[in-house]
Amino acid sequence: MSAAPGPEVVTVGETMVVMSPDDGSPLERAGRLRLGVGGAESNLAIGLAGLGHRVAWVSRVGDDPFGRMVVGEVAGAGVDVESVAVDPDAPTGVYFKDPRPEATAVHYYRAGSAASRLDPGALDDPRLAGARLLHLSGITPVLSASCHALVAHAVDARPLGDALVSFDVNHRPRLWPADRAADVLRGIADRADIVLVGLDEAERLWGTADPQAVRRLLPHAGTVVVKDGAVGATALPRTGPAVFVPALRAPVVEPVGAGDAFAAGYLSAVLRGLDQTAALRCGHVVAVRALAVPGDCAPPPRRRDLDDVVALPADRWAAIDPVTAGLVDGVVGGGPAGLGDGCVGPEDVSTEVADGGSGNVGTGAAGPGNERGSR
Repeated sequence: MSAAPGPEVVTVGETMVVMSPDDGSPLERAGRLRLGVGGAESNLAIGLAGLGHRVAWVSRVGDDPFGRMVVGEVAGAGVDVESVAVDPDAPTGVYFKDPRPEATAVHYYRAGSAASRLDPGALDDPRLAGARLLHLSGITPVLSASCHALVAHAVDARPLGDALVSFDVNHRPRLWPADRAADVLRGIADRADIVLVGLDEAERLWGTADPQAVRRLLPHAGTVVVKDGAVGATALPRTGPAVFVPALRAPVVEPVGAGDAFAAGYLSAVLRGLDQTAALRCGHVVAVRALAVPGDCAPPPRRRDLDDVVALPADRWAAIDPVTAGLVDGVVGGGPAGLGDGCVGPEDVSTEVADGGSGNVGTGAAGPGNERGSR
């Protein structure tokens, strides 16, 4: 009997247990908390698995109930977790969501987590050979020196051979000094085949809010995708013209996870061989569904619905109402009832709070793409 096919996509990074008020109230007034899991790379893995791809998630969790919960949830979504290591000496990270009228704050307790012990050897698993895409985010290199080494190894040594390397910049301003973040994240992005970055992120890191200028800052990268929230997203290949696709007007329940959903939709289209216009549209459609749920991940759209929307003429695309078009059917809070009033694209409207590993939680504003909230 032939062996089962290996993963088409490999993602690497930390996933934590998330606790959030059951009734959506601010954390200090919450009577009950609900448990979930969230992480940029596992969110993307779940999204791609839902779109029909074979995906493996590589990480490290504690030998504790939270670690078992994380692995079980990700595996239950159809993601291969055979390359997740269990660490008997370090805990699984935890974070809390704090809903506010203006944004959702996120409080992290992740210092010294099992995932911070990831190192370049995590990608040596022979089961990962043959993957077409390796996905990384800018969260991982700041977790520890060994995690930074892992990301550098992934983009330089290309341990998965001919696999494309995609990199979501996903800047967390409170985790490291601005000048170091700017240098490290730019260096990694410039060695990737596909880069996803929010325009606000680029402005904060590199002082530019011009997609073409971002492209020039990353001369060696393959395709650079610059997301501008409710405005839209621009794909800038290394050669050839830039492609802009406007965002859909999205009803919002919670923005956390929308950036990861956009990345999943976009990368799925790339893996399917679609052009940049179609890929950006796929990203927008999948992000719309994430915006319509209170958690990090939403059920994927039906493939026929996705393909039908992606094929629309430009004028009809611009006029789509995601609710009446059925793009949020089947998700929690989907449909006209239960949706928030805001309209945003797959960008950040959350607030980031510094790591509370010692019990001391700071405050601070997050940037774009941090609506993924889950690391």
